[in-house]
Amino acid sequence: MEEIDEGVNGSESKSSFEGLPPNPTAATVYRQIIRNDPLVLPCKNSLVRHSSLKTEAKLSDVSAEPGRASDDCQSAFLPELRSGAYADIGFRSTMEDAYICVDNFMQNFGLKKHIDGPSAFYAVFDGHGGKNAADFACHHLLKFILEDETFPCDIERTVTSAFLQTDNAFAEACSLDAALASGTTALAALVIGRLLVVANAGDCRAVLCHHGKAVEMSRDHKPASIKEKKRIEASGGYVYDGYLNGQLNVARALGDWHMEGMKGRDGGPLSAEPELMTMKLTAEDEFLIIGCDGIWDVFRSQNAVDFARRRLQVHNDPTMCSKDLVDEALKRKSGDNLSAVVVCFQQQPPPNLVAPRSRVHRSFSAEGLRELQSFLDGLNN
Repeated sequence: MEEIDEGVNGSESKSSFEGLPPNPTAATVYRQIIRNDPLVLPCKNSLVRHSSLKTEAKLSDVSAEPGRASDDCQSAFLPELRSGAYADIGFRSTMEDAYICVDNFMQNFGLKKHIDGPSAFYAVFDGHGGKNAADFACHHLLKFILEDETFPCDIERTVTSAFLQTDNAFAEACSLDAALASGTTALAALVIGRLLVVANAGDCRAVLCHHGKAVEMSRDHKPASIKEKKRIEASGGYVYDGYLNGQLNVARALGDWHMEGMKGRDGGPLSAEPELMTMKLTAEDEFLIIGCDGIWDVFRSQNAVDFARRRLQVHNDPTMCSKDLVDEALKRKSGDNLSAVVVCFQQQPPPNLVAPRSRVHRSFSAEGLRELQSFLDGLNN
C-alpha cells in the first residue's frame, strides 16, 4: 500500500498569469516540484479574475439544506477539526491520485487576516494520462486562494478564480514542457469558521454526515448528465457513448490542454470552473468524507457515511477511518486508484442513533371480536 502525505510551505516566486495559456515562469517552478524540492509558488498580486467572476459574493450568501437548524439556534457552535487521509494504488499499474490536508492554514502560512474559528483546506485530485496535473494542482490551488487580497470575504469567487488560475498556470507549464501533459479532476473543501465551502470540478465527491444522514456536497460532472451535456454542446463539443468528445469520461477537469478540441483561449467543452456548494455547520454535523471516484464506484453516499460512522465509533481516528474506507473499497473490487480524506468536526466520536419508537395501534375486526366472544362463551360452558 502507498500512503501519501502532501506538505506545503510559504516560499515565494514572482510571476503573473495573463491569457489562456499564460506566459510566465511557472513551468520552471513546477519542474522543481516534481523533483520534490521545496514548494515555490507565485507571490501576491498574481490574481487574474475570469470575466464571469466580477460580482462579489459575501460569506453570508450561502445555501442551506432545508430542515437544518437556523443560524441563530446554532451560532455558538464552532467545529473542532481533526483530519486524516489515506491512498492506495489499487489494481492500477500507476498511482495518479494526490491529496492535501491543512487543518490550520492561517497558522501554517503565517497569515495575519482575522478569521473566527477554524481555517482549514482539504482536497483530492484524481489524475488521468499521468500524475503531473494532479501534483501541480495539489501544490498550487491553496496558494492561489490565499494570495487573493479579498480572501476570505469574497470566498466563492476567490475559490473559483483559483481553480481557473491553476488550470492556466498548468497550461503554461505544459507549453514549456510537453512531457507534463495530463489532466486531473479536483475537489476542494474549505472550513472557514462555521462555513463549509466545497468546490468540485470532475467526479470526485464530498459527503457530509449530518446526524447520521448523508448530505452530498458535490455533484458528479459526467458528460452524459443533462446539465453538463447541454453545456458541452453549447461550447461546441459532443457526447459519444458517455464520453466528452468520445475521449474523456468527465465533463470538468484541470489540464488536458494537449487534447484537441477540449480547451482554448475562448473556452471549450471541457471546463475547469468548479461548482460550489456552501453550508453553515451545526452541532449535528459530524464529519465529511472526500473521495476520488474509485471510492464512489463501490460506495453509495449513505453507505459510506454509515460505514465511516461505525468505524469512528470504534476508534475515533479520522486517519484510520480513511484507511478503512480505502481497504473496504479494495475488498469490493474497485478498479481505480483510491484516495479518501475524512474530516471530523468534533472531538468525540459520533453518538449512537436512537430510533424513535413508533406507536403501534392494535384493533380487532368485528369478525375477530365475534370469534373471541364465541371462544369465551365456550369456556364458560
